[in-house]
Amino acid sequence: MDERFANNQPFDEQPKAVIPGVQLALFSSLLVLPLTFIGWILMNHAGAQATLSRLTHLIEPRGGRVSASAANSSPRPHDSIAASGPQRQAEQLLEKSLSHSDGALEQLSAHTDEWRGLLTSTPHLTGLLNLALNSDDRDIRAEGLDLELAVNNLPKNSESADQLIGRIKDDPGARPWALWMLGALGNRGMESDRALSTLLTFSHDPDEKTRYWAVAGMSLLGSDATIQPMLDILRNDSSPQVREGAGCGIAQAGMLTKEQRMTAVPTLVRYAEDPALDPNTRSWVYLALHDITGASITNSPAAWRAWWDDKSSSR
Repeated sequence: MDERFANNQPFDEQPKAVIPGVQLALFSSLLVLPLTFIGWILMNHAGAQATLSRLTHLIEPRGGRVSASAANSSPRPHDSIAASGPQRQAEQLLEKSLSHSDGALEQLSAHTDEWRGLLTSTPHLTGLLNLALNSDDRDIRAEGLDLELAVNNLPKNSESADQLIGRIKDDPGARPWALWMLGALGNRGMESDRALSTLLTFSHDPDEKTRYWAVAGMSLLGSDATIQPMLDILRNDSSPQVREGAGCGIAQAGMLTKEQRMTAVPTLVRYAEDPALDPNTRSWVYLALHDITGASITNSPAAWRAWWDDKSSSR
C-alpha cells in the first residue's frame, strides 16, 4: 500500500500545522494540497515542506502560462529526455507540463500507460503529482490521476475495480489508499457507477478516517451524482475534518467542473441561512461560495441570498 495513506494517528492528535484534508482557507490565494499528499506530509513533515517549497517554483500563479516565445525556444520534450528511463521521463515531462511547456502534456499522456508498473512513488514524483492534481488546468489534473494509477500499477479496467473494491471491503488498513484510487479509476471512465456505490457506502462508515477517504474518492470521481452526497456530508457528518473534506471537494479540490460546482451554490446559500449551522461549517460554506462563484460578497446570509436571487432572475 502507498505509504502516503498510512497514518494511524487520530485526527485530534495530528500536528495542528497540517490539518487533515484540503485547507479551504487557502482556496482564495492558491490551490490546496490534495488529499493524497496529506499522509506523506504527516509522516515526513520537514522533507515534504522543503520539497513543496522547491516544486512550487515550477508553476506559475493561477491562470498563468509561459509565453509562446519561451515555450518555442526550448527543445521539445521528447528531444531532451528520450534517452532517460521511464521514471526520469515521467518526472521531466510532468515538470514541463506544469510549466505549460509546448507539447509536454501530450507527450506525457502518450506514454503514461506504457510506464504502468515501471514507476516508483518517490518524494520527487509524489510532489509533482500533487502539484498536477491541484493545477488550474483540468487536463493536467486528469493526467495526474492517470499517472497515479500507473505508479500504483492499476490498469484502467474492471479487474482493477474488482481489486480495489475487494481491498476496501476486506482490508481496513488499505481503505484510505483503495478509496482514493477507486475514485481516480472511476474518473478515468472505468466502473464509475460501482465506484460511486462503494464510496457512498463507506462515506457512512462508523470509522472517521474511512469516511474521510471515501469523501476524497468522491471528490476525484467528479460526477454529477457526487455533488448532493458531499453537500449532505458537509452539513451533517459528525467529524469536522470529514465535513471540511466534503466542502473542499465541492468548492475546488478534485475533478468537478466549474459548471458542476455551480449547481451546489443554491444549497450552500441555504446552508448559510441555517441558524443551526456550527461556526466552522458556516465558514467553510462561505469559503466554498467565494471559491465557486468568484463573487465579492460579504459573509452574510442576506447578502448571498440577494446575490443569488438576482443572478437567478437574470438568466
